[in-house]
Amino acid sequence: MNDLQQQLAAIVGPVHVLTGEAELAPYLTDWRGRYRGRALALVKPGSTDEVAAVVRACAAAGVPMVPQGGNTSLCGAATPDQGGCSVLVNLSRLNRIRQIDAANNAITVEAGCLLAQVQEAAAAAGRLFPLALASEGSCQIGGNLSTNAGGVQVLRYGNTRELTLGLEVVLPDGRLWNGLTALRKDNTGYDLKDLFIGAEGTLGIITAAVLKLFPRPRAVVTAWLAVADGAAAIALLGRAQARFDARLTAFELISRQSLDLVLQHIPGSRQPLAAPAPWQVLLELADGGAWADLQADLEDFIGGEMADGRVQDGVLAQNETQARQLWALRENISEAQKIEGLSIKHDISVPVSRIPEFLDLAGTALAAAFPGVRVVAFGHAGDGNLHYNLSKAQRQDNDTFIAATPQANRIVHDLVARLGGSISAEHGIGQLKREELVRYKDPVGLDLMRCIKSSLDPRGLMNPGKIL
Repeated sequence: MNDLQQQLAAIVGPVHVLTGEAELAPYLTDWRGRYRGRALALVKPGSTDEVAAVVRACAAAGVPMVPQGGNTSLCGAATPDQGGCSVLVNLSRLNRIRQIDAANNAITVEAGCLLAQVQEAAAAAGRLFPLALASEGSCQIGGNLSTNAGGVQVLRYGNTRELTLGLEVVLPDGRLWNGLTALRKDNTGYDLKDLFIGAEGTLGIITAAVLKLFPRPRAVVTAWLAVADGAAAIALLGRAQARFDARLTAFELISRQSLDLVLQHIPGSRQPLAAPAPWQVLLELADGGAWADLQADLEDFIGGEMADGRVQDGVLAQNETQARQLWALRENISEAQKIEGLSIKHDISVPVSRIPEFLDLAGTALAAAFPGVRVVAFGHAGDGNLHYNLSKAQRQDNDTFIAATPQANRIVHDLVARLGGSISAEHGIGQLKREELVRYKDPVGLDLMRCIKSSLDPRGLMNPGKIL
């Protein structure tokens, strides 16, 4: 071991410092397999004080640090570069639920807690933590905060930013900022926590957070509906919001191509309707009343929609098992795509009203530029976020197509910008979209981001090469 590795071992214990090639390997590749890096060591601190001591040691040695949680980043934000001189700071041992204050609807958790662990702790206290992601069994709260994760219930509860009351953060020089407030009103100047949410570990390492809880719904009902196109889906969303208001907690849009991949690659998946449809909507309602009443209300709504020809077909889950089966079709799309092979991925948002326009214009432009392109489009239509992924059906054709990623990105991202949207809705920037950020971000906004980075991390040691 070199001097720094010995210092790290003294801080966290030798067993929690990994340096061997084989033991480091699982931490050096991103979830999609797009990026692979090298590292001087990986260290697993077991407390906030140990994180601070690790950061101080690395800062004194001038060694870059890469914070890492569940390593489920989709943009390479938690993967080191090829230089081999970074230290990976893995937060998995910071996995304690520190406090649940049910009366204040708040929970204090450490950054290494799995999202599912926080959901379960909230449920045990009779509360709901509404952040819901397909990766909730492996992603960690620190990563969710660092990417401002969205998920399927943003429509009702907001992104992770809206679910956060306070943070505890180790700064790039090793100082600890204790902002673990559980207040909903604190008008004492800058809201510092918002600097670190969505910063992807470039401004500091989040070690703990106070998160909002909500009353646990007594009734949750789920439906899978077939619609003709994106315009029909968005019109349906408007009518559902008018009918159900805050009881509408999720509204997912799923293309036929997306569902086909799940049916092809995920064992046990079954077609939910009698006949395939060009577009599907997965809709969920929740409230504090009786399940039968909510189910009857949704059934009445869908019956009217089908009678008017605005919904082509539909099925209502009759129990929790059926609801989970419907949600699995949506949540396994990314895994099915991974099995299928590489694709050009876009995580975009546009105003909800412009989703149909985006789908029509992007589909037409891409088909003209890349005959035979396959568009796998799905996502959170209720908040304007679509995962818009492109590939060719045949592997030999797809290899050539993937090489045209810059051209495809230009078509999609230029259109997103023209429609007033964003090139990253919930996955962040990481390594994947650094150059795209420069192209599309307001120059003054980008300059402000650089000023903040240089103020907090003047030597650029905290997760270098990410975002900026």
